[in-house]
Amino acid sequence: MNQKNSIGLDKCFLDLKDPFELFKKWFEEAKKSEINDPNALALATSNKQGIPSVRMVLLKGFDENGFVFYTNLNSQKGNELKENPNASMCFHWKSLLRQIRIVGTLELVDDKVADNYYNSREYESRIGAWASKQSSILKSRNELLDRLKKFKEKFSDKEKVPRPSHWSGWNLKPSSIEFWLDGDNRIHERLKYDLNEKKVWVKSLLSP
Repeated sequence: MNQKNSIGLDKCFLDLKDPFELFKKWFEEAKKSEINDPNALALATSNKQGIPSVRMVLLKGFDENGFVFYTNLNSQKGNELKENPNASMCFHWKSLLRQIRIVGTLELVDDKVADNYYNSREYESRIGAWASKQSSILKSRNELLDRLKKFKEKFSDKEKVPRPSHWSGWNLKPSSIEFWLDGDNRIHERLKYDLNEKKVWVKSLLSP
């Protein structure tokens, strides 16, 4: 049985012109095999001085326009993205021995999109978006707990919790997407898609 595709990579890479289609197939496999949060990714940003920072966030949607996550816009990453919209994502699925690296630029999602996702969240999570001044220094844990209590009292009707203006989604529009498969003796398999000037995806094989 042939285990390779037309360019000599494992058949899991398939023979697709569209990296979003390949991402979707790998992501569906990860959802079946990863124990926790198959949608977890490392998000790397940097400020205007070029100092990088990285953290884990959760992918909440994707299509041919990009990859979406949500956050407090006044958090460290939110402030960095206002200064420098260039960012990178990395998915690592241990159960599949695969990685996907994505490079691109970020822009805010439409308010309607953010509203729809926000309203789909649990009540406690919606309250948390109001109460947490993400990345700011706390005098004590009780300061946060008091704010949670305050906003629960303010928004006691669980069906009527508006989205805070400081909380929304970012969409990363990719310029490159790289698919990586673990190989024996570190002879990994790597396939990279780059978006050229004509907005066409071009595939390249990379050395491990």
